[in-house]
Amino acid sequence: MNKPVKQHLIDPEICIRCYTCEMTCPINAITHDDNNVVVNADICNFCMDCIPVCPTGSIDEWRVVQTPYTLEQQFEFEELPEQEDIEAAPASGDEEAVDPIAALLAEAHKGAGGKAKAPLSAGKPTVNMYTLGKPARMKVQGNYPLTRDPDHDVRHIILDPGALPFPVLEGQSVGIIPPGTDAEGKPHLPRLYSISSPRDGERAGYHNISLTVKREDKGLASNYLCDLEQGAEVEVTGPFGATFLMPSTAESHLLLICTGTGSAPMRAFTMQRQRSGATGGMTMFFGARTPDSLPYFGPLKKVPETLLKQHLVFSRQPDQDKEYVQDRILAEQDRVAELLEDGRTHIYICGLRGMEEGVELALTSIAESLGQQWTALRDAMREDGRYHVETY
Repeated sequence: MNKPVKQHLIDPEICIRCYTCEMTCPINAITHDDNNVVVNADICNFCMDCIPVCPTGSIDEWRVVQTPYTLEQQFEFEELPEQEDIEAAPASGDEEAVDPIAALLAEAHKGAGGKAKAPLSAGKPTVNMYTLGKPARMKVQGNYPLTRDPDHDVRHIILDPGALPFPVLEGQSVGIIPPGTDAEGKPHLPRLYSISSPRDGERAGYHNISLTVKREDKGLASNYLCDLEQGAEVEVTGPFGATFLMPSTAESHLLLICTGTGSAPMRAFTMQRQRSGATGGMTMFFGARTPDSLPYFGPLKKVPETLLKQHLVFSRQPDQDKEYVQDRILAEQDRVAELLEDGRTHIYICGLRGMEEGVELALTSIAESLGQQWTALRDAMREDGRYHVETY
């Protein structure tokens, strides 16, 4: 019998096919096909370089197996297999028997920041319905500027799947395949964008989807998308993501913290809760340089405060001190403290990775004012499906 071994796997339900882990792996142990991103057990040396770069935690999965899953088997995964039932080897002499599963899993690095979990009441997401080999073709219904800052060109792009089924939930992402090939003559990999429309469509009942896209200097996909004209066709993969989802319970309160295009899923949450008549309310801290560079600044003014309490925060206003979302969170610490103590609160953080540290420090300070340790409170909320982070 083969000796049990530890194997590194990727959760195909949670993975959003951003390929960051594959680009980060120093020994080329991670690869992909049209369906899944996988880890080659013959190459992986458990260096863990891929763990911190994964935005969803899907990379932080391990199994103890008698025989490692092959690449071909992993490419066919729709969900991770359960841990195999492996018997411990019998002890010899005075040697104490050791459970190989417990020993090997204890050895494995676990929980880089904790495993993301969907809210218990969230809907069941559809994942990876359209792949690199079989993408959905969608038609551009509209491409609208959202900002008046020439250095921050952000677009609201509406895509119509037509007769194709494309079921989504708020908080999921899609992949956009830029046309053409790279320097090596290979087709471009998809670029990931959060969906900014609710589950029944940008227009209710039409099941079209919208994206919030910022034009990046020399950005292949962002420039392609921002320049699209009405009627153009786009190849789309996905949907992806099974954890950054919204609770279905109407009384839940959502604490939304975002910057820039991190507002995309927050817009989807807001529209869905407005359409569904949710009563729990939402509180949003939304940061940008100026009002002119804040996406959806105008439409946000029309959202009633009974639905969404807004804190719009600007760091580059003329003749004003710089203010960031973490500063406003601390300024509103009494209200945030109430939300942290409320078991109905769900926290969502989305935006540039640089924001995460400041927000964590602010929440640490507020938790300490309650006599609690933030890391323990955060991990308990995450385990309960009430703490969600997607930064890039």
